[in-house]
Amino acid sequence: MGALPRLASGLAFVAMILLALPAQAERLRDLASFAGVRDNALVGYGLVVGLDGTGDRTTQAPFTGQSLTNMLSQLGITVPAGTNMQLRNVAAVMVTAEMPAFARPGQNLDVVVSSVGNADSLRGGTLLMTPLKGADGSVYALAQGNLLVGGAGAAAGGSSVQVNQQGGGRIANGATVEREVPLDLGANGGLLELQLETDDFGTAQRAVSAINQAFGRVVASARNARVIALDGPRDPNARVNFMARVENVQVTPTEEPARVVLNSRTGSVVLNGQVTLRRAAVAQGNLSIVIDSDVDVSQPNPFGNGQTVVTQNAEISIQQQPGTLKVVEGADLMEVVDALNSLGATPNDLMSILEALKEAGSLRAELEII
Repeated sequence: MGALPRLASGLAFVAMILLALPAQAERLRDLASFAGVRDNALVGYGLVVGLDGTGDRTTQAPFTGQSLTNMLSQLGITVPAGTNMQLRNVAAVMVTAEMPAFARPGQNLDVVVSSVGNADSLRGGTLLMTPLKGADGSVYALAQGNLLVGGAGAAAGGSSVQVNQQGGGRIANGATVEREVPLDLGANGGLLELQLETDDFGTAQRAVSAINQAFGRVVASARNARVIALDGPRDPNARVNFMARVENVQVTPTEEPARVVLNSRTGSVVLNGQVTLRRAAVAQGNLSIVIDSDVDVSQPNPFGNGQTVVTQNAEISIQQQPGTLKVVEGADLMEVVDALNSLGATPNDLMSILEALKEAGSLRAELEII
């Protein structure tokens, strides 16, 4: 327990996640998913009406006026050509939704509505019927309803205040599925594919052995480090029971490879439990450059013919903090943390040290920079 306070003080603003727990058995449904059983993204363009003067400024967002004119024409209302509608209660929006696998016509989906123009707020607006299309361009759902916007704001006398953003909102159950996504599991003679979340030959081999042992016969075979082929039943009801049994099979995944992740933007450092350090000596010295300038004014004597002159003096000094060699070594994660803490390095210095240790062959881990 004494290493944790030193970790917080020695590596300020550096996050070190200690993953030293041994691997435990997990359900296959937490490690893999069946091919084809996934969500499908839907998107559509629509109009939000009923805004309290916070909609798009149509002179700057002409597509809002064009969309409104097209919508009115479909409802049998003709807008005279050349009419400049200065409406502030309408906003153009993009509507997105996720359509889950096996969704049937008539089911409801939650939708997210986001402004694409210069509307100040969508609060209190109503989304008009908007078709939602998939990647193939076909309409799979229709969205409509009142928006729920989490933000709020007010302005008066040139001052304004705002809580959260008001350019987007949600409609719970705001879309109705009109068309299902075709999905025929086991169409190839009952053959199914189980896809692991990560590529791992060891985990794939353990999953195949666990599945075959659970069924008492050979029903699974690994195609590669991610995909496992399953010989499932052809009957739909029996296939569902088969897939449910497969998802509940307990598998112990292999341990992750030793990895160090550096985030150069935030200065965070993450080590997993497999990281070790071979014996190495490290010296780290900080270099600082100080530039100091001052201004002198040269004033001539009274009634003299001289002129006032302003001169600027600059003083530059370079200081280097001495660094002494320190031995770092660690056979397990806590020893690695203690060794790095002993250097007293800043986050940026620590990143450089870890890179140097990797090049020297002392850091036994993959180095990943994000």
